Amino acid sequence: MTGGRLAENPIIKVSDVKPSRPDFKVVGAFNAGVAAYGDETILLVRVAEMPAEVPEKFVAVPLLNEGDGQLEIQHLSVTDSRYTFDDSRVVKQQGRYAYLTSMSHLRVARSKDGVHFVVDEKPSLFPTDSLEAWGIEDPRITGIGDKYYITYSAVSSKGVAVRLATTDDFVMYEKQSILLPPENKDAAIFPELIHGKYYMLHRPVPKAIGSPEMWIAESPDMIHWGNHRFLMGLREGSWDGGRMGGGAVPLLTEEGWLELYHGADSDDRYCMGAVLLDKQDPGKVLARSRVPLLSPDADYEAFGFFGGVVFSCGALLAGRTVRMYYGAADEVMARADFTLEEIYRTF
Repeated sequence: MTGGRLAENPIIKVSDVKPSRPDFKVVGAFNAGVAAYGDETILLVRVAEMPAEVPEKFVAVPLLNEGDGQLEIQHLSVTDSRYTFDDSRVVKQQGRYAYLTSMSHLRVARSKDGVHFVVDEKPSLFPTDSLEAWGIEDPRITGIGDKYYITYSAVSSKGVAVRLATTDDFVMYEKQSILLPPENKDAAIFPELIHGKYYMLHRPVPKAIGSPEMWIAESPDMIHWGNHRFLMGLREGSWDGGRMGGGAVPLLTEEGWLELYHGADSDDRYCMGAVLLDKQDPGKVLARSRVPLLSPDADYEAFGFFGGVVFSCGALLAGRTVRMYYGAADEVMARADFTLEEIYRTF
């Protein structure tokens, strides 16, 4: 390993994933939620796809028809002055996102050793309605009892909302309600009740005043969330000075709740760091990474569909070692292992 990275990285590549339909190609398999299920490690991978063949001088946009829920493909001319195409991920209109150039769904990958994964041939969760018309992204998995709660980003022309789905076996899934309206994302539910309440990290995105920063909320039933509190924010000039948000589902350690979070600087270089929260009051920050835990320095992190990105949605704790699974360059999945002591030295 180099800097905690596995020698086997990347552990899931685009070539490991079968497209959901024959006229699509997979362009990313990244930002997976993580769970331990029986003797398996489960990754619920965000799979990004786009049409395999596009007419010259056009950009293809896959999305659900918000009326009938059917998948359709629109073709936009690169000479259409209403749009700008300078970012391979999006089509912009007057500086705002007008469309995405790919559509994401969620798919299970399974492993006995946590390193070598087999990806299911078919999607596990696929966009199904108008609030998911542009795709579903970046899941976090929280196991409580025998049930697994999956928070993910539901993306549509209405914005990015936080939705909940549940499963008992990672075979059958039930979609629940929208938990938080647009724009909000990076939601992760704590894996234990604290004083009889569920807790969740989330990241609202203010438009007029404020910045994209981390908040915490409480719920009596996992559906109704309130007592929203600001948790922590950007640090100007730092590795997390441009934008930041929650990453993995929090891990309970002897020292407190350990949250691995992402931060980006003014150049959109995404790194991973950590924050330690109080066991009894997770709205209280005890310590926070001064320097990144992991930066996008390996080739598969620096170069890809959108290079310069490491982004974790899940980790597992094995004794005093954290196994962090993360997306790299918005294209592949990787893993890096760190002892708690290594993480705490970044504080």
